Amino acid sequence: MTLPQLNIYRHDRGTRALITLAGEIDPVTAPQVQAALERCLHDGVTTIDVDLTTVGLCDGSGLGVFLDASRHAAKARASLRLHHPSPQTARLLADTGSDRVLFSRTR
Repeated sequence: MTLPQLNIYRHDRGTRALITLAGEIDPVTAPQVQAALERCLHDGVTTIDVDLTTVGLCDGSGLGVFLDASRHAAKARASLRLHHPSPQTARLLADTGSDRVLFSRTR
């Protein structure tokens, strides 16, 4: 059995961070995503953009991480937005109503 792999890249520009995820977000990799997003807030980032272009799968555990991170960001007067989700991830977000909270307004 092969474990899912997820690569996380972060590029900061001032108080803005672009997090690019590549791979799968599931119960095994979701804690990595959570740690990366929490690190952004800890570092004083006020705008977190998450690029999902190369994420093949995002399940409920990934959705939970994004929703928790969005709530934490709001408490810190920061924002978190998802960009370029796969059709599967877009459906997950739409079916749960999370798209209204997590999607970029400029998608």
